[in-house]
Amino acid sequence: MKIIVKCFAILCWAGISLAAFSFSQTASVTVPYPTGFRSWVHVKTGIVGKDSPRFKNYVGIHHIYANPKAVEGYEKGTFPDGSVIVVDVLEAPEINSITSEGSRKFIDVMRKDSKKFAKTAGWGFEKFNGDSTTERLLNEGSAANCSACHASQKDHVFSDLRK
Repeated sequence: MKIIVKCFAILCWAGISLAAFSFSQTASVTVPYPTGFRSWVHVKTGIVGKDSPRFKNYVGIHHIYANPKAVEGYEKGTFPDGSVIVVDVLEAPEINSITSEGSRKFIDVMRKDSKKFAKTAGWGFEKFNGDSTTERLLNEGSAANCSACHASQKDHVFSDLRK
């Protein structure tokens, strides 16, 4: 009986250790919420209309922000590690032919780290729901889809810095 208890204890310890290691590996490659992004450089704003079939989930007003490293990347054409780009997607209600900002739908975040995100060309991707700083909407597969779509662009970035 003592041997069974010892084996069970060892298996439990091994399982907990493996789970903790796996979690720490997963957590280490997540993209953190970009606190204070609205005080960064405003890259530009765009509006995706209701009739755009390609961006059905992206209908609304898009404000794009870049941290100082990303601004450097826009200027040089290649983004250094530490670059963060945020697309703040808002509802765009229209009343009496006037479109205004509505509630935040989500924010998309791109973070450059060549080592952590080597599988996705050096960029990590995340989507935070509404105004939440913790509710993540992407999984590893959907982040890979983001990377695949962005691969058509120079250094994975669609936008350019407004002059």
